[in-house]
Amino acid sequence: MSVPTYRGLTWDHPRGYNALAAAAAQAEGLALTWDKHSLEGFEAHPIADLCARYDLVVLDHPHVGEAVAGDCLVPIETLFGADGIAAWEQVVAGPSLASYHYAGQHWALPLDAATQVMAYGRDRIEVPPTTWTELPQFAAQHAVALSLAGPHAILSFQSVCGALGAARAGGTFVDRAIGREAFAIMAALTGEVTVRAQALNPIAMLGAIEREEGIDLCPLIYGYVNYATRGVGFSNVPAGRGGRIGSTLGGTGIGISKRCEVTPALLDHLRWLMSEPVQRGFIPRHDGQPALRSAWQDAEVNAATGNFFADTLDTVEAALLRPRHDGAIAFQTAASARLRSALLDGAAADPVLDDLETFYRTHHPAGAET
Repeated sequence: MSVPTYRGLTWDHPRGYNALAAAAAQAEGLALTWDKHSLEGFEAHPIADLCARYDLVVLDHPHVGEAVAGDCLVPIETLFGADGIAAWEQVVAGPSLASYHYAGQHWALPLDAATQVMAYGRDRIEVPPTTWTELPQFAAQHAVALSLAGPHAILSFQSVCGALGAARAGGTFVDRAIGREAFAIMAALTGEVTVRAQALNPIAMLGAIEREEGIDLCPLIYGYVNYATRGVGFSNVPAGRGGRIGSTLGGTGIGISKRCEVTPALLDHLRWLMSEPVQRGFIPRHDGQPALRSAWQDAEVNAATGNFFADTLDTVEAALLRPRHDGAIAFQTAASARLRSALLDGAAADPVLDDLETFYRTHHPAGAET
């Protein structure tokens, strides 16, 4: 008897692919193959185009408004019910499930939890800084780089703003006074090391830290557990006023496209991926980064990963959400390019902040959710 056949798309990294591929190879009652695309494609490719070609799509939460506008994903409430959603809400790390809630429904299962954390060379830094006020002096003695490539300039900016006490407020992207302060912090850290690293995505940046290629520490970079056993240390991000943590959530979820013919076997497979034994065992053993809090707290999982999860869990739990409205990706792209060029050119803050607000108004439909 034939079994249903599915195609999935994930991103090209062991963390994004290996566990899904290994799970598909042993799935019962279905045939599932996973294709890969680049990290940049994962961050920016139109979600409707991907959903037209794939049954399952691994996505990031800024894409959900675009997906809702394009009517290309199935709300997971219709597949797993309110009780299933409520049960997952209690056990995922941080706002990993909430990040996929938009227009009254959830649009992906949070398979993978991540946020910006601090990364550093273990053999070069014994005690990393714990506050943003410490960083300028620390950077005078160590090679500190900001992550500015692709969307990461604006994501880092949002995180620094969060550490200082606010993000979006009153229909604006950021409070002006806090925006100026955050810009000044980032400008102070945009020295020669950051200039040299300006084109490095997080994977390349972590690789440079691992290989001692001119970077000792990055204070805000998306954490990859795969590097925690390769000489890279991870910790909670620097704190702002009152010990406030500012970090912008990443991670991934599995969305089910409208073209997908959902079967009980597929739902069982997805439930299995989200189950506690799999999240605490199978996924970490296959290079994955689990979404359940219990996996982040698991002693065996931490012993095998240089304590990556326990050392960064506070940051995940306090993480901020990015804009998710239709147009959020366009805003993120334009805002990051403007901020990156301004930091590298040594520009003044206010014209940049003016442009960020213009981009936000342009790409954020009036009255839409953020």
